[in-house]
Amino acid sequence: MKSFDIPAYYRSTIITPLKEYRRRKDKLKRDFTPTTLDFGPVRFLIARHFGFCYGVENAIEIAYRAIAENPDKRIFLLSEMIHNPDVNADLQSRGVRFLLDTLGRPLIPFSELTPADVVIIPAFGTTLETQRELAAIELDVATYDTTCPFVEKVWNKASQIGQKNYTVVVHGKPTHEETRATFSHSKEGAPTVVVNDMKQAQRLALYMTGEQSAEQFFAEFAGQYSVGFDPARDLRRIGVVNQTTMLASDTQGIADFLKQTMIHHYGLAEGSAMVEEHFANTRDTLCYATNDNQDATYALLTYPADFAIVAGGYNSSNTQHIVELCEEKLPTYFIESDRKILSDTLISHYDLHTKQERITEHYLPATRPVTILLTCGASCPDAVVEGVLNRIVSYFPDAKSVEEVMAAFN
Repeated sequence: MKSFDIPAYYRSTIITPLKEYRRRKDKLKRDFTPTTLDFGPVRFLIARHFGFCYGVENAIEIAYRAIAENPDKRIFLLSEMIHNPDVNADLQSRGVRFLLDTLGRPLIPFSELTPADVVIIPAFGTTLETQRELAAIELDVATYDTTCPFVEKVWNKASQIGQKNYTVVVHGKPTHEETRATFSHSKEGAPTVVVNDMKQAQRLALYMTGEQSAEQFFAEFAGQYSVGFDPARDLRRIGVVNQTTMLASDTQGIADFLKQTMIHHYGLAEGSAMVEEHFANTRDTLCYATNDNQDATYALLTYPADFAIVAGGYNSSNTQHIVELCEEKLPTYFIESDRKILSDTLISHYDLHTKQERITEHYLPATRPVTILLTCGASCPDAVVEGVLNRIVSYFPDAKSVEEVMAAFN
């Protein structure tokens, strides 16, 4: 596996060695059991897979190389490098400025850029429209393009099915940077529509079968379909791709549902070769890290615990989905870092339902030992997870030392 040159302060003296220990013991990644760190009065069950993935480490390495190689130039990030506040804040502290916010709205006008400036493309990729704007300024956007190769894989898949005259259905969050980029690339070669979730997929099915009018489609899917889209023509043959960080089970459910809609509408036999006349045989386009992290979370949740902590950026899609999985089983606290653990009785955490932070009292139960499930998203540094662990352990004066607990993993 390729190793990346990323700043040492993103690593951890606890979490990074644990990951390496598990990697050596399970090189084929078939063991999804969590790692147990038992401090006595408190113990942590840590997910088998979590944290920086290939695409994130690649993006971070390129971004810091851009800073090192251009000490006398203005350096801009097209938008957030990844959805992690600590990483983005560190880049900004080094003089990197953001051109767009996460919704694609300008923070700095492109008219202020010159060909001498350095522009970094984030891991999510960007739209073809933005690429063309930057190219018109004669900016070099290839040298420091950190687009994740797994995102590019989705673009390639969309292009392949588009070339076979299928319409591309993108399962993703319509306003997410990655989905906007995928939509932009896909619509260059094929009619394209974005569905956010199963509810929207079920609505799309009504237009596939002609039960709802084109006028209703244009109103209901405003901003989510390509120019010139004709529901009557373009929903006769479809293929599904996705934002790489969506829940695999959700994407599969949507694909299965839309496939069955085609089978019933056209009176096709299940398994018939004729099915591919209307539904492309696409494979799941989630990245390996998203799959591994979700599978590790499912395994983690089979163990009894008092509560779960999920660390990561609040606008991180893959992290949000891990939180959703955990919330189905037990109390879950979604926090950016250990700074949100205010004391042994108070924790400030993000509520996915209200989209706001709230404070919960007495999150640590009185019973001993306390068992905590701990994981994070693919854009969260190991150092953040270590900080969370150390902060909680500090509230247990009779806890074993880190050195004592880690001795079993040497």
